[in-house]
Amino acid sequence: MNFFSIKTTWTNAEFIPLKLCIASAYLLVGAYFHNFFSKYYILIIILFVVTVIWAVYLWVSKMKIEKHE
Repeated sequence: MNFFSIKTTWTNAEFIPLKLCIASAYLLVGAYFHNFFSKYYILIIILFVVTVIWAVYLWVSKMKIEKHE
């Protein structure tokens, strides 16, 4: 199965977990370079992990639904 050739449609609400995932990754980079975010490092990592799992789950479930149609 080639994941990159399957086309899916996303609503703006479905992009929220993906955007949170990307934003938390940027904050992780910022935490590495700046002391301001270092206090929140564990919270940012938790947010990143949760949103990655959420975004991947939504993506895979959407691909399965559209494959059956």
